[in-house]
Amino acid sequence: MIKKTLYFGNPAYLSLRNRQLVIKLPVETPESEHSPTFNEVTKPIEDIGIVVLDHRQITITTAALTALAENNCAVINCDSKNMPASLMLPLYGNTIQTERYRQQIDASQPLLKQLWQQTVRQKILNQKTALLLCTGEDMPCMQVWASEVRSGDADNHEARAAAFYWKNFLPGTHFIRDREGLPPNNLLNYGYAILRAVVARALVASGLLPTLGIHHHNRYNAYCLADDIMEPYRPYVDCLVHQMATNGTDCTQLSKNVKAQLLGIPTLDVRLGQKNYPLMVAASLTASSLYKCIDGELRKIAYPELS
Repeated sequence: MIKKTLYFGNPAYLSLRNRQLVIKLPVETPESEHSPTFNEVTKPIEDIGIVVLDHRQITITTAALTALAENNCAVINCDSKNMPASLMLPLYGNTIQTERYRQQIDASQPLLKQLWQQTVRQKILNQKTALLLCTGEDMPCMQVWASEVRSGDADNHEARAAAFYWKNFLPGTHFIRDREGLPPNNLLNYGYAILRAVVARALVASGLLPTLGIHHHNRYNAYCLADDIMEPYRPYVDCLVHQMATNGTDCTQLSKNVKAQLLGIPTLDVRLGQKNYPLMVAASLTASSLYKCIDGELRKIAYPELS
């Protein structure tokens, strides 16, 4: 079952009662100045996958945070610019987690390089399809680069393909992909943060340590593995942002309408194998296949194919 994403962009009080997330939203009435009035709704904890906290006047109890963590829910806090600033995940998500951590730590370098080769290859192929869907242009060079990716991406085809990809992403606009750049960079940043939370949550559920990457290894990055595994999923976010940027959506700011569309990323339709899944479910299948590769049960990660 796909889990729900809950977004809070207004003052709210979140607590726990009978394994239900109790949501109290203040209501402005003539009497509320002296006696605050609240609307109250409840959501089953087990139905929640991601919670986004995007307001300075949100209060959440420790009991609610603990229950969300026990349910393997990702909690995202946003900063004063309404951009995701932190991600909270549970410390454990699998009954044999210590064993899986040890296998992950002991994974050989040749295996890790092969897994990164698969990851880069599928990312480039999905980028090729994204350009076709977004611009109508088929880019044979992307197919060539994908086929030439060697173990560990020794020739750095990922960067070469990325430079070409972003140059052609929004033709005629001189778009430059830069985290601090002009819109729709802000939409891409927000969408990737949601995607990162989905993938990190799936990795924890599979008993893997999201800090220990197969390629990324920044000492200050607590989610290196999530950043690795989300790479072939990025073009799904790109296609959504491209659609928003070209259909008249105001991308200059993260409005409620813009956020509502981006928060639909976990439910995007994804082709994995011979079946379609919501992205959140597909990420769980990818994470599970990654562990099986580390365990020696499989030789290939189950990545989505954009179509």
